Amino acid sequence: MNDLSSLEGLEPQIRNAVRAVVVRDGAVLMQKKWAEARGTWYTLPGGGQDVRETMETALIRECEEEIGTTVRVGALLSVADFFKQRDKTFPSVRHVIEFYFACEVEDDYRPCSGSHPDKHQVDVVWLPVDELDQVALFPKDLAQHLPALIAEGAKGYLGVID
Repeated sequence: MNDLSSLEGLEPQIRNAVRAVVVRDGAVLMQKKWAEARGTWYTLPGGGQDVRETMETALIRECEEEIGTTVRVGALLSVADFFKQRDKTFPSVRHVIEFYFACEVEDDYRPCSGSHPDKHQVDVVWLPVDELDQVALFPKDLAQHLPALIAEGAKGYLGVID
């Protein structure tokens, strides 16, 4: 999405979101989601940063809620703008700044949903990196950026992702 002038219904506040990029044995830890209207898709664990919460604290909290474990937060890998369509009574677009961090989990971690999983979350899985282009990711542009982040590390600003 390069033409930002067409964003009707853009909400006035910008929201920070933090995402955990956890890699083990050639696979990345992902939330598996499902909805009747959409089918199956995958997202990185993480979510919105609350007021008076550091990015690290937000990421640890979100991972405990969604993937049932405390992550060790490492380096900031990348930042991207994301204009998220929101399905409400009055559809709108939320401008989200996505911060992607390299993270680690305990060696004995087994994927499971945490105490407060995301809406539509049905599982947590290790998804092989070489299969990322074969599944629906959200945001969908992650399929083109995530393998490079995993292989090469920090990429800086990704621009706008869809």
